[in-house]
Amino acid sequence: MIVALSGGIGGAKLTVGLAQALPAGRLTVVANTGDDFEHLGLAISPDIDTLTYALAGLDNAALGWGRRDETWSFMETLAALGGETWFRLGDRDLALHVERTRRLRAGQALSDITVDIGRRLGARARLLPATDDRVRTRLRTERGWMDFQPWFVGLRAAPRVAEVVFAGAEQARPLPAVLKAVERAEVIVICPSNPFISIDPMLAVPGLRAALIGARAPVVAVSPIIGGRAVKGPTAKMMAELGLEVSARAVAERYGGLIDIFVADEADAGALDGLACRVVLAPTLMRTNADKVALARAVLDAAR
Repeated sequence: MIVALSGGIGGAKLTVGLAQALPAGRLTVVANTGDDFEHLGLAISPDIDTLTYALAGLDNAALGWGRRDETWSFMETLAALGGETWFRLGDRDLALHVERTRRLRAGQALSDITVDIGRRLGARARLLPATDDRVRTRLRTERGWMDFQPWFVGLRAAPRVAEVVFAGAEQARPLPAVLKAVERAEVIVICPSNPFISIDPMLAVPGLRAALIGARAPVVAVSPIIGGRAVKGPTAKMMAELGLEVSARAVAERYGGLIDIFVADEADAGALDGLACRVVLAPTLMRTNADKVALARAVLDAAR
């Protein structure tokens, strides 16, 4: 059993590689829900959906989010009616949000809905939210406090960030199935997702960090920073604005006390001496499917 903690786009690539490198039924992916929000009356779970589509081979590689072969009639009509269009929902993607919202209002748990939708779409791993409880990432910016999606998508992550909090995390409970998977895991992987807005919301749920630290399995983190730059997204920008060095080393130190092995790109060789964990160098830029599988195997080999 392999357990991977992941956010959206960057982490999803590694989960795809892990799913191909492992026998069927061996991979459980734990997804961030701090990005979740309500929009147009619908319950949207961006990281869960990105992971579901990627693991089912339905992701839109050109956009990096949403479904492939998408159409946009809903958004075009909404724009003509003067509706909010800053968060784009494709027609195929819209159906998932409508069905999730219907089931949540009927009393079903987010975890049950996520597992069932993943099965129906053909996801090659068991996908679970870190918690069924409401956790929301909020940012203190130069424009005041903001919810995550209006900052990230609506304003393209432009306002400077001074603080990140996870509303509801202290009252949340980790999903029992996640704790059980962590307890049984042979390897635990922290995917190359943004530490602040993809991994930290999960670690903020009481009991989950302690479960990872107490697990018998080695915990392996993969750096989202290569040569002082983020592959995608606002990771580097946020690190600089929060007063941190933009480096793989700073990511490893943020996970201090939690991880046993840190996998960084070969571009960062020589910059990771003296860390408390073991360092493994490998090509971490995942441009092709072969890259995803190769990195997954390097992570598994490092743990073994």
